[in-house]
Amino acid sequence: MTTTPLLQLDSLTRSFPGIVANNRIDLTVGPGTIHALLGENGAGKSTLVKMIYGALRPDSGRMRFDGRPYAPANPAAARATGVGMVFQHFSLFEAMTVAENIAVALPADLAGSDLPDRIRDVSASYGLVLDPFSRVDQLSVGERQRVEIVRCLLQSPRLIIMDEPTSVLTPGEVGRLFTVLRKLRDEGRSILYISHKLREIRNLCSHATILRRGRVVGTCDPGAETPESLAEMMIGNAVRRHIRKVQEPGAVRLSIDHLTLPAATEFGVDLKDISLDVRAGEIIGIAGVAGNGQDELMAALIGERRSATPDAVSLDGAPVGTLGPTRRRAMGMAFVPEERLGHGAAAAMSLTENTLISARGRRNLERRGVLDFGAAKRFAAEIVSAFNVATTAVTRQAGSLSGGNLQKFVIGREILQGPTVLIAAQPTWGVDAKSAAEIHTALDQLARAGAAILIISQDLDELLSICDRFAVLAGGTLSAPRASADVTVAEIGILMGGAAREQQDDAA
Repeated sequence: MTTTPLLQLDSLTRSFPGIVANNRIDLTVGPGTIHALLGENGAGKSTLVKMIYGALRPDSGRMRFDGRPYAPANPAAARATGVGMVFQHFSLFEAMTVAENIAVALPADLAGSDLPDRIRDVSASYGLVLDPFSRVDQLSVGERQRVEIVRCLLQSPRLIIMDEPTSVLTPGEVGRLFTVLRKLRDEGRSILYISHKLREIRNLCSHATILRRGRVVGTCDPGAETPESLAEMMIGNAVRRHIRKVQEPGAVRLSIDHLTLPAATEFGVDLKDISLDVRAGEIIGIAGVAGNGQDELMAALIGERRSATPDAVSLDGAPVGTLGPTRRRAMGMAFVPEERLGHGAAAAMSLTENTLISARGRRNLERRGVLDFGAAKRFAAEIVSAFNVATTAVTRQAGSLSGGNLQKFVIGREILQGPTVLIAAQPTWGVDAKSAAEIHTALDQLARAGAAILIISQDLDELLSICDRFAVLAGGTLSAPRASADVTVAEIGILMGGAAREQQDDAA
């Protein structure tokens, strides 16, 4: 195998108004390697890989690909050279099918009539089933991630940039993905891998470059490090993990009573007789494989879809099943949707303007129907300060933030409203270890102040560490909740495979 680096960056620099995102970055990725790019939120990882992929141009410095000068004018030029990327934020057209979305990114000679068959073949090799003719707006977030991965692989790239590719995958799917990545590595392809899951970095990657505040601060072999030492290199000091102490719960604040709701589309999942109580001071977690009813349950709980009967969902004893999101918020509910861009926040709006999406009433950001932008600006600044959101100003567009920093802003916006019930989907998706610990601490403090919290997540480590009780959603059916301390990973796997649904069918 040649010793010429596949990718080499020399003194790559990129600035934005008020900030140097990348400061003289040197990075070498060898052929046939899986190379981790590590750094806390706002360290400059996203800017760097966007330059490699041609989505941004460097201010100075140079790049070489396979020994030749490399300066892609756009992503199409990068793909033509042999660089593919799976973005953390999806770049899909919702009104188009899976096959149509994939065809948009392919050269004409690869987008022929046999494309659906090739999509099925690549999907099967990952163990991530995709229907080429499903519309993207009918897919779960996990299924959309699969589209991104398959679209990249169909172009046979020599270098694959992967930005948090396992955030919405189950442990089994992660294992299958790793098998494929190792096979690609053994065939001589290279992977530049971004993840905040340090244990998977140690398991998968042979090299790592660590960024901090836009500079390279070190390189290492992740397998020779511990998760704690990697985290310390990323942030400059030790990370204090949040450990939740179970407390005696209070009265029921959120009640779900025999919630049954047909799917909104033929590709959705029916919710079947779901019942669950969440008490004051309690954090309950719901896990499950993507596409098993999580989106439908979230929509029903926050009022984006109404129940047939008012008492299917109750808030502090008051039936709210037929009320919309605004009425539920006014009664004390707050929610963090899974998809932060487009659902949790509007990318083209400033951080100040994004506070108005959900906090107008509870934070008095409007007076007699007139928006109070001064109050909104002060609230945005409070969120930025309390949750360490890396941004130069609250007037910056939400879409300009890194994924992890935007997640912290959305979480902070909801928590600082002081809700009595908080429903959060994937609350720490894409954030670094330090930020995850800070979010977990904030959730714990909110629960200790008397709120009831329901977390829907595919991160089993997160659910088992922060939740008092734990249930699994499979095929639209919810298992009986159990104390997190009494559940094993093996039992969770069985439940995620549909054991709860089978037990219900047997009982019927």
